[in-house]
Amino acid sequence: RLLLALLCAAPAASAPPPWEPAWSDPNPWVWGDEQPHSRSHSRAQIPVEVQCQEAQLVVIVHRDLFGNGRLVSAAELSLGPAACKHSRLDPSQKTVTFSAGLHECGSTVQVTPDSLIYRTLLSYDPSPGSNPAIVRSDPAVIPIECHYPRRDNVSSGSIRPTWAPFNSALASQEKLLFSLRLMNEDWSSERDLSAFRLGDVLNIQAEVGAHSHVPLRLFVDSCVATLGPGAGNEPHYAIIDFNGCLVDGRSDATSSAFVTPRPRQDVLRFQIDAFRFAGDPRSLIYITCHLKVTPAEQSPDALNKACSFSKARNTWAPVEGTRDICSCCELGNCGQRGLRPAEPWNGHRYRRHDGDGATSEADVVIGPVLLSSAQRGQRPEGHQGAVTPLAVGTALACAVAGVAVAGAALAIGLRRR
Repeated sequence: RLLLALLCAAPAASAPPPWEPAWSDPNPWVWGDEQPHSRSHSRAQIPVEVQCQEAQLVVIVHRDLFGNGRLVSAAELSLGPAACKHSRLDPSQKTVTFSAGLHECGSTVQVTPDSLIYRTLLSYDPSPGSNPAIVRSDPAVIPIECHYPRRDNVSSGSIRPTWAPFNSALASQEKLLFSLRLMNEDWSSERDLSAFRLGDVLNIQAEVGAHSHVPLRLFVDSCVATLGPGAGNEPHYAIIDFNGCLVDGRSDATSSAFVTPRPRQDVLRFQIDAFRFAGDPRSLIYITCHLKVTPAEQSPDALNKACSFSKARNTWAPVEGTRDICSCCELGNCGQRGLRPAEPWNGHRYRRHDGDGATSEADVVIGPVLLSSAQRGQRPEGHQGAVTPLAVGTALACAVAGVAVAGAALAIGLRRR
């Protein structure tokens, strides 16, 4: 009986968790199922290598991308939203190489207090087989990042950052640096853009940095989600519109809202529920926001506001200011609408100064944010109710042992009688 109890109480080994892309690996430039002890292995065992050079990034893809012995075609691979093709094909090494400038192929750049982060995607889009009724491969999107320190001038001429030259430009009174960052749950640090599930909450922080400038108040005029960088891409979905109305919070089953109070006047935070575009296999979004500032002493108004919709009260409420400045959110007309044309700033960030120098604006892109089709807390498809051979064996052993013990007990009872 003791043996039976120990055998049945032993936990059956569960199915191994599916691979999910993440940036927790200490070497962020290697993608794949590589273990730490195999880092000295040959390149053939590394599906994707990224070399972050001064003016360009080089992506080396092994054609056995999934480690199953099937070599993908070079024509099925592309780099960035612009779908740039490979620059070199090595049949002997079975590798495909992409070389692109840091600002090419639709890559985006994000400015943090310490780094310049260039982001792009490696896309695998398998061609249809000879029989259209079956599918043997799924599309895949692999995130790629290159980080460059801001405080060390590696080579300002080659990197060509989004402001020039580094910190010295910020000393001018009218030089403003806008940023948009995805933050962790307690807003203490920035987090990576991958491994989100539907139902997760995206914490987004908008900020403006200025030196020797009058105190400023930051507003998020509008935000649009798209499948590629830039607000002009289709399809698109408005998250914030009408000069600061968080319209996504008006939708059913969402809790999207601005965070109040602000930590500082030059910082504005908001939360949105994760979503993806229906029917698109890439499961990613880019978020383009139009940021602007006003003097801190200027009162918020209908054109400069941050308004959230309260479902409990069925009304709009501002982060600061009087409630009447949000009344136009319900009407859908607050004067000027949407992302307005602006002077390009190296193709990814934009800046405009009004004639009096009182306000400044910028379009800032964050992404790609990678999303899973599974709901939050839901096991990925193919692993729901998974039963391992060890679990089956343990259950059978328990059943056989149970029958044996019951038979022994019955025999002893009959003898006593």
